[in-house]
Amino acid sequence: MWKWLHPYANPEVTYHFTNKLIPWFNRIAFILLLTGMVWALLFVPPDYQQGNSFRIFYIHVPAAILSMAIYFWMAVAALTSLVWQVRLADASAAAMAPIGAIFTAIALFTGAAWGKPTWGTWWVWDARLTSELILLFLYLGVIALHNAFDDKVLAGRAASILALVGVVNLPIIHYSVEWWNTLHQGSTVTKLGAPNMAMEMYWPFVVCFFGFAFLAGSIICTRFKTEILARNSMRPWVKSLVSEGA
Repeated sequence: MWKWLHPYANPEVTYHFTNKLIPWFNRIAFILLLTGMVWALLFVPPDYQQGNSFRIFYIHVPAAILSMAIYFWMAVAALTSLVWQVRLADASAAAMAPIGAIFTAIALFTGAAWGKPTWGTWWVWDARLTSELILLFLYLGVIALHNAFDDKVLAGRAASILALVGVVNLPIIHYSVEWWNTLHQGSTVTKLGAPNMAMEMYWPFVVCFFGFAFLAGSIICTRFKTEILARNSMRPWVKSLVSEGA
């Protein structure tokens, strides 16, 4: 059943496959982000309470969702690396960690910028904000462990264990607005059923979200290629690529 996946355990095959994906991801991301941002900034009406300040929603919410989604897939890759000893899984986890950290930082920064006009303060030790900050520290910990040892196998194991332990933070982030009384608003677009917002505001969000998702995919693929090359630098096919590039 899973035999079609076997060729992709070969770093050379996966490298070339990833290389083909990047241009497509870039094109789709450019079209979606251009469309979504123009739609959101110029054609969506102001919010009846927050005015135009709510437009940061179209960056903040996709970044926040992707910060958790990337961590989840990083943890899946970490589990695959630990249980099945798939080296490419560890490389993919190492590639995802910095990108996830960047999206988490964007979510925190844009949240602070949105909180100032809405709450009157840049930061509160709110359950959602604090758990998102912990997510950033988890990402930084995974990155640090990947670079803490000369032995990449040992580094990957240590980073994978931390990544798996940190998964417990994901439901805390998601459900924090339901479990505790917080300043942060409840779920708007990530709940079951119809979104809790007007459709004329919702559809630009969908376009922006997928634009950011494809952008994240492109950057992760680029980093994944770099990880593959770094971990297979002595292989003939890598030397051949270098000589061709020279």
